[in-house]
Formats: sequence, structure tokens, C-alpha cells
Amino acid sequence: MSSIDSLALQKRVDALFAKYARAGSPGAAVGIMRDGQVILAKGYGEASVEHGVPITPRTVFRIASVTKQFTVASVLMLAREGKLGLDDQPQKYLPDLPDLPRPVTIDQMMRNNSGWPDFLELLRLGGSNLDRPGRMEELLGAINRNKHLNFEPGSRFLYSNTNFLLLGLIAEKVSGKPLPEFLKERIFAPLGMTSTALTIDPDTVVPGLATAYLETTEGGFRRARQGYPVAGEGGMTSTVEDLLIWAQHYRHPVLPPTDLWADLADQRPLSGGVLNPYCRGLARGTLRGLATIGHGGLWPGYRTEFLRLPDVDLDVVVIANLASLDPHRLARAAAVATLSGDARLQPAYPIDLADVARCAGTYVNEAELTLFDLAVKNSEAMLTQGGVPMEMIARGDGWLEADRGVFEFALRLPAAPGQPIDVDLGAGRVFPFRKLDPRGPVPADIAGTYHSADTGATWRIDGERIHVSGPYAIGTMPWSLKGVAGDVVEIEMSYGWVTVTQLARLDRDTSGKPSGLTVSTARIKTMRFDKTSSPS
Repeated sequence: MSSIDSLALQKRVDALFAKYARAGSPGAAVGIMRDGQVILAKGYGEASVEHGVPITPRTVFRIASVTKQFTVASVLMLAREGKLGLDDQPQKYLPDLPDLPRPVTIDQMMRNNSGWPDFLELLRLGGSNLDRPGRMEELLGAINRNKHLNFEPGSRFLYSNTNFLLLGLIAEKVSGKPLPEFLKERIFAPLGMTSTALTIDPDTVVPGLATAYLETTEGGFRRARQGYPVAGEGGMTSTVEDLLIWAQHYRHPVLPPTDLWADLADQRPLSGGVLNPYCRGLARGTLRGLATIGHGGLWPGYRTEFLRLPDVDLDVVVIANLASLDPHRLARAAAVATLSGDARLQPAYPIDLADVARCAGTYVNEAELTLFDLAVKNSEAMLTQGGVPMEMIARGDGWLEADRGVFEFALRLPAAPGQPIDVDLGAGRVFPFRKLDPRGPVPADIAGTYHSADTGATWRIDGERIHVSGPYAIGTMPWSLKGVAGDVVEIEMSYGWVTVTQLARLDRDTSGKPSGLTVSTARIKTMRFDKTSSPS
């Protein structure tokens, strides 16, 4: 790249991050590599607002779920050495794990199609959250207590941190070494990733670590709190420079086995024949007609995007210390800016915002226990599901899809107002969603006490509030309950850094009396809460 081209690229990327390039604002580090050459590495904003420390390409961040590919790489290395089998069940190496309704394999865990519920969601249903101080024993306790599967293993993709926490423990058991030590010896040190480590304890002092921030409603910032330990599912600390070194290893591998990249990027169909978008610790997708592979990461106050475009030999890394900054979108915008003028980059498909506005509203499918809001905001088509807003982009075939990393959700607008919206929830499953106009009330007879053996949690429903008790519910504020339609209700959980929602259906016995709740969250599907008593 000529000096003029480099200057032009820097100005285009500067414009993308201009909002954060000021004193007193958290921000992000950005790295771009083309044909094996670093063409941009820069920081925007401050790693410490309190001390005015600027972000640089060497600033250390928690990179959250970008960790997963390294955990999977460890297990694949051990499998190549004949120390474990990818078709083995995890109980072979972790005998304390419970028996599940169907056997799950190590390979299914790598591919996020095991059906194992996410332990973070299990804890959340029990009244806990990421910012609450916790111990590894509690995380494992939540996994070991649960005997529920979201679906038949291998049949669907659904993201679950449980898979990767357990994969890390399997790597430790088989190698005889703590996972941080194994990763350092086998990957980080040989590649020269000297600023990278698996840092499990959130209170560990990490030299050069950026402080994590949340944006306040007044436009200021406050520190984000992290209480849980994080291991193979998301515990790495690293820098833009070190992640570019890792990206270069995909291009010119030196670690044995040298074809490890092919194992990580291996994409297979689900049992129904539809391709799984998730490979092994990496996800596949497209950007303006170009294939992508990579992963994002999210932890309170930290967000990461590790993006590769193999067809044009381009790598982009964005790591932020601000929860409201979106590296997924900004990394793709930086990739488009880098490829300006490249004929292989197809034009973006337009969206008829008037058509979206015509269909704006709240939609539900009661059988699937799924609800979403569709709206036009700031000249963008926006979907909100589970409390998480995301932009919808045109796919080019009449469908709009959520622009949110590895997340299966696409919709097709109806031909006329009032008709249902078709929604693709992945694995070839397309369902009609009807518009709620208006929402229904909370069922009058829902009050009572409900218990889930899979979470250990007890919910006491009093009017339009849920009071939670259980192994991890310390000081949990009551949750809000809102009516949706018929016996379906929406539960809203507000925490210090995020508000999430989920749906529940009031189940009834043959006489019509309430017998329990069926609950579905983003990463737990149709979990049962049995009714244990009625209000006195």
C-alpha cells in the first residue's frame, strides 16, 4: 500500500472512531493486516479515563469469547496427539458431570450444537449475574445441577459458554497442566504473543490492562464490574498486536500441527442437513459477498471482534473498553474502508425503510416462546430481542438478517400490513410471527411458587413481580412481569450493566389449573419450572 493509500485509509478509519478519539472517553484499539502486512494499528480514546492513559495497539483488554478458538485449538492439539477422541463424551474425562437425556460429544461442544444450556443463563435464572462476585465452584455447580438439554444434540446451533468452559477443563485433565500454562507453552510463547494470557480471576493485576466502562444515561461513564471467574470460555487478556500475530499464524502456520487452522475452520451440516454457521470456536459468515470467519467477544465493559476475510487476505481486529461501542459493526466498516475500490466487494443491498416502518411493532410466536420488536431508528432497521438491539441488513434474497455476529435470525416482511412475518430461526426452521396489537394482560391465576430442579431456583410470583431465591440469588431485585398473549408472559431482569428479557408460558393441567412454567431465554430453551404452591 502506497503512503497516499495508507493516509487515505487512516482518515477513513479515523472517521469511524471519531466519537471516541477525545479526552475523557473510553474507546478502542484497531489493527488491520493485508497480505501479511500491518497497514494500520492505532488506538482511540483512553484506557483509563481516571488517569488519562491513552489506548494504543499494545493496550491490554479482556477479549472474552475470542478466547474460545484458543481453547478449541488446545483440545484439537491433544486429539492429534491421540490423547482424546472428538467423538468421546465429556463425562469420560470429567466423571462428575451429570448424565444428560442424550449423549453429547466433544466435537458437538466445539461446534455449539450440543444443546447444553449456557451456565451463565442457568445462573441468571437463579438470580445471579456477571457482576456478582462468584467462584469457579459455583459455575461448575450450575452445570452439574442441570440435566436439561435445549434440543437433540447435533440438530441445531445455539451458543453456549458451558461447552467451552468444559472443553478447557478437559484440556487440563488430559494434558496434566492448568489451561493458562498449556496455552502459554504451546501457543503464546512460541508465537511471541507476549502480552497474552488466560487470566481466570477477574481481580488479577494485569499490567497495561484497560479499565472497562459503561456509558451512563447522562452521557458520562462509570466502571463496569466483573465478578465471575472466566476460563476456557472467555478468560483471555490480549492486545491488538498479539491478535494480529495469531491471525498471521493462520496465514503461515508454524505451530504443530501446521494444518490446525483447517480443523478450526471446518464447517459441517447439522443433522437436518443445513450448514452449521459455527465451526470449532470460529463462526463463518459473509460481508458484501466476501466470506468471513472469526469471532466476537462480550464481557461487562469489554467488547472484541476478530475478523478474517480469507478471499482478500485481510484481517481486522477491534477491541474496546466501552460496552456501548460495537466492534462487530466497526470491524466490518473498517474492512469495507480498506477494500475501497476492490471489485470483489459487492455493493450493500438497500433496505426499504418505509416498508420496515409499515411493519413496525411487536411480534410473537407463542409456540416457539420468541418475541421481538421491529422499528426504524436513526435511519436503520432495528430489531430488539431479549433486550438486545441489533441492526437488520438486507441479505439480497428478500430477507433481512440480524447484523450481530453468530446469531441466527432473519425475517421476511409480509406483502400486506397485518399479515404474519416469516422468521428463520436457523437449522431450516421458519415460523410465522403475528403482530401484538395490543399486548395481553398477565394471566390472573399465575401467582404462586415455582421451582426448577435444573437451576435450583425458586420463583415466587406476586402480581406482576417475580421474587427469586436459590443457591446464587443474593440481593436479587424483583423481576418485572408483563403480559404478552394468552398464557405467555415476558420477564424483565434489570442489572447494573444490562437489561434482559425472556419469555415464559404458564402450563396447565387437564383441569385448566396452573401446573408450571416453561421458560425460554436466549440460550436456554423450554426449561421447566414446576408449580409447588399457590398463594394463601
